[in-house]
Amino acid sequence: MEIEEVFSSKSRMKILRVLHKLGQLTVSDIGRYININYSATDKHLRLLESEGILKQYLFGQRIRMYSFNETSEKAKSIQTLIQVWEQQNKH
Repeated sequence: MEIEEVFSSKSRMKILRVLHKLGQLTVSDIGRYININYSATDKHLRLLESEGILKQYLFGQRIRMYSFNETSEKAKSIQTLIQVWEQQNKH
């Protein structure tokens, strides 16, 4: 997947920002934070996971939680971008 495809979705960017800020969240919680339905949230999360940006944790048989993949250079770069961007917007 090209970088433009990852960054072209406002919902994906919101997901990345909320996970950067809060760490690890369930699919439902992410959807509530960014105000999109479960199905759309799940689709975006799976795409970001397939790119190695996010990783999924399974608790029990049904609870899926996502966070940044700390071993991924893409994930580290995105987190740095978000951090710098938000620091600059505070001024």
